Amino acid sequence: MRHRKKINLLGRPADQRKALLRSLTTELLRHKQITTTETKAKALRETVEHMITLAKRGDLHARRQAEAYILDKDVTKTLFAEIGPAFANRNGGYVRVIKTLPRRGDAAPMAIAELAL
Repeated sequence: MRHRKKINLLGRPADQRKALLRSLTTELLRHKQITTTETKAKALRETVEHMITLAKRGDLHARRQAEAYILDKDVTKTLFAEIGPAFANRNGGYVRVIKTLPRRGDAAPMAIAELAL
């Protein structure tokens, strides 16, 4: 039974999966839009929404939690200065996942993950 085991494993060990999600989160917050596989985009949505919720809180503890997860300090500064206040009146739904054409090499389902600014 897989009851209450909702996490998507992405076909990787735990350390590689966490590193992948950290780097994808950093790049999505830096560029505001990235193209990746549909499964990775859906897994990415949870971590990015958590980071934006921390930025909306805006206190010192939230900033330190975000800096511990995000790989680039400049991205953390823009998260707390620009992205967090932009979503101040919204309760979730910060990341939009749009399905696109399959990847040419292996026909993997692709998607665009973007911030819903």
